Amino acid sequence: MKEEESRVIQFPHYWGNTPEQDYYNLQGIKSSKSFYTSPRGVKLFTRQWIPISHPPRGVIFMVHGYGNDISWTFQATPIFLAQNGFACFALDLEAHGRSHGLRAFVPNVDLVVQDCIFFFNFIKQNPQFQTLPSFLFGESMGGAICLLIHLADPEAFHGAILVAPMCKISDAVKPRWPIPQILTLVAKFLPTLAIVPTADLMVKSVKVEEKRVIADMNPCRYRGKPRLGTVVELLRVTECVSRRLCDVSLPFIVLHGSADVVTDPNVSRALYQEANSEDKTIKIYDGMMHSLLFGETDDNVEIVRTDILAWLNHRCKPSPDSPRN
Repeated sequence: MKEEESRVIQFPHYWGNTPEQDYYNLQGIKSSKSFYTSPRGVKLFTRQWIPISHPPRGVIFMVHGYGNDISWTFQATPIFLAQNGFACFALDLEAHGRSHGLRAFVPNVDLVVQDCIFFFNFIKQNPQFQTLPSFLFGESMGGAICLLIHLADPEAFHGAILVAPMCKISDAVKPRWPIPQILTLVAKFLPTLAIVPTADLMVKSVKVEEKRVIADMNPCRYRGKPRLGTVVELLRVTECVSRRLCDVSLPFIVLHGSADVVTDPNVSRALYQEANSEDKTIKIYDGMMHSLLFGETDDNVEIVRTDILAWLNHRCKPSPDSPRN
């Protein structure tokens, strides 16, 4: 705990020492944070990033990945999107970031999906956003959750941005046989036990060494080994999603690095091929790793951002000002 506190004092935000509101003002957006209690009673930490120069032209509902949260490097993307005219909303998933729950223990992803649906629908009730096109955005595990949200309510969103979605856990990080079978058995009795043998996913996700240092400073990043119950549930969910790729019908863009060893780019290719969507786009970036929107070189991050923004611009009214790339 003292080590984490010293990190916060040394570097309170991923961008440095500038206070949050001052930083948002410098970026030309407004942002706020609050807690939302889901119908099942889980207290969830939320953030919003809103354009200030003009009314938003679309709403993006964002879901982070396993072990991550919405207050550190994840913010770079909604800040960029808000600068380009999109109102962005996100929540720390159960047991992640500042939301309630035993750290990184997610025994039932279906309940997490329902949490997201309730929160996103709550935001949609705001008259300011009711007539705007709405999109899902998910990174890694968040990409799988976005697909599950769509499968639960196929007509609720106008499209999805799926960044290295965890439709299948890569064999490079999945424990080898017979370890999964043993862990599944033990998980029935000790689901919260954090003993699953895996390498640090952050190291396998972030390419640029200096950015690894920044990512590691995140005081909310889960650093322990994966919990048995969470791993068993993620295996179940990813198998379920991979079997239902043909049921995906909303417009989407899926983006993946060819060098990703955390989630499998071949499953993103399968999603593109099998999905029933009439409007679908795939981008596979040669040599890029899992963290496309932060962990790559700045030039690579700009390439991915440009592709996402172009996809959104094609589906929304143009901004009164030229987009800020």
